[in-house]
Amino acid sequence: MLDKTTRINSLYDFYQELLTEKQRNYMEMYYREDFSLGEIAEEVNVSRQAIYDNVKRTEQMLEEYEEKLQLFDKFTKRQALILELKKRIDKEDQEIVTLVNKIIDLE
Repeated sequence: MLDKTTRINSLYDFYQELLTEKQRNYMEMYYREDFSLGEIAEEVNVSRQAIYDNVKRTEQMLEEYEEKLQLFDKFTKRQALILELKKRIDKEDQEIVTLVNKIIDLE
């Protein structure tokens, strides 16, 4: 299983549009920019506990979205199948490889 930070970042990529601006801001600072809870609290002038609660609630929301929609799980499975397909294709079938790469680029 992915480590927590990698998983939350992946879920965030899929579901960030479902979050409020404040939730996105806190998640960006905490997970993408590697701010501490204290640094975020100081930046937005709220308590560290408020940031902690918001981040934890948002993590839970992301997990609930994934449980219901399964976008990340389906994406991961598709990627694994595409890689397997690429391994099995003969070098003569480079046109198929090109098409598979185009599919990957669309995601």
